[in-house]
Amino acid sequence: MNKKLVIVRGGGDVATGTIQKLKRVGFDVLVLEIERPTCIRRNVAVAQAIFEGEIQIEDIEAIYCEDRSEIEKAFAEDKIAVTVDPDGRFIEEMKPICVIDGILAKKNLGTKKDMAPITIGLGPGFVAGEDVDLVIETNRGHDLGRLIFEGPAAKNTGNPGNINGFTTERILRSSADGKLHILKDLGSVVKKGEPVAIVDGKEIYAGLDGMVRGMINEGIQVTKGMKVGDVDPRVIPRNVGTISDKARLIGGGSLEGLLIMKRRKGL
Repeated sequence: MNKKLVIVRGGGDVATGTIQKLKRVGFDVLVLEIERPTCIRRNVAVAQAIFEGEIQIEDIEAIYCEDRSEIEKAFAEDKIAVTVDPDGRFIEEMKPICVIDGILAKKNLGTKKDMAPITIGLGPGFVAGEDVDLVIETNRGHDLGRLIFEGPAAKNTGNPGNINGFTTERILRSSADGKLHILKDLGSVVKKGEPVAIVDGKEIYAGLDGMVRGMINEGIQVTKGMKVGDVDPRVIPRNVGTISDKARLIGGGSLEGLLIMKRRKGL
């Protein structure tokens, strides 16, 4: 077992809040992703390293790695390693002290309690004490970031978080099946009804006045109705490049939970 290594499944913007906390306190972090991640807030998602090779997010740097030697090199350079490994083969190979499932799929896509000495699941789809040791609440509200040592997180509501009175209006969904072409990228200020992207010749329109805070990568294959971005009614440009309050709270809970479980298990 490598006591300094934590493997995180999923490198989206919420998981990145956890990844930052782990890196800051001295853990080596390996992030496992799919081949073509569909992160909405891609400027603050370490998964974007798969597209760009490397990404700087606040005080952390993530780099895409193709094999074990590149992963070890990333750690030696004090960077977060990101690799394509949806099946988790590196978990068995590198034997981390902890596996954190931060895919946020609202269901368990294969994480098991016996994968590592400590296992943590973010959000719904996991049951603490059964398929993971610990669950972190991801639902906005009073319990956001709460540690759950027994049982599941709150069920997925299907409702986006409320920002300045807007919920579903914030979400940008694909107008058709096809490849996404961006018209208004991250940080763009838009008006309600303005086209922000096109799929198969069909435009996607902003549902409110605000700033494009989320947009998946150009050219990604999408399906009709799929979430491809979001508009924030608060026009604060720096928010495009900084980790969210929600991600930070969940990250704090993940780090706290890891340290508690480490002490309880005598690791």
